[in-house]
Amino acid sequence: MLFSESVGRKIVSTSTADTVGAVGEFLVDPRSRTVAGLQIKKSKTGDALMWSGISSFGSDAVTVESADSIVDIGTEDSLSGLHGKAHRVIGKRALSTAGVDLGTVDDVEFDPETGAVTSVIVDTVSIEGRTLTGVGSYAVVLDHRDR
Repeated sequence: MLFSESVGRKIVSTSTADTVGAVGEFLVDPRSRTVAGLQIKKSKTGDALMWSGISSFGSDAVTVESADSIVDIGTEDSLSGLHGKAHRVIGKRALSTAGVDLGTVDDVEFDPETGAVTSVIVDTVSIEGRTLTGVGSYAVVLDHRDR
C-alpha cells in the first residue's frame, strides 16, 4: 500500500462505527524502517495514532477499537521526534549513504499489516525499504548504490 493512496482515509471505531479521524501524515521511524504511527486530522480526541493502536489498515478505512486509541502526539515519546515538516518523507531529496543525490522521494510503500516500509519510490524507481537509514530536514538517506 502507498502513503499517497492512504492520506485522507477515514479512521473508524469498531466499537461505535463512528468516524474518529482521518489519516494525515505517516510517522516513519528510520531506525526500525517502520511506520511508528499516524498523525491524525479531523479528530476530537487527539492528533496521533500509534501503529499498535490500529486494528486494521484496509483499502477503504483504518479501524481502531475506539476513539481512545487516538492520543496527543506530545504524550507519546516514540512519536514526538517523528512528526513535523522535517520528518516528512514524500517530496524530500533522497541521498545515498555515499552522498549521491538519487532524486526526489515520490512515494513510500508499506505493509498494511505490520507497518514495515517495503520500498521508497525515488523518481519512479522503487528502492528496497530495508535501505532506509535516516529521515531529516534536508533529505532521506538510503544505503543504496548509485543508479
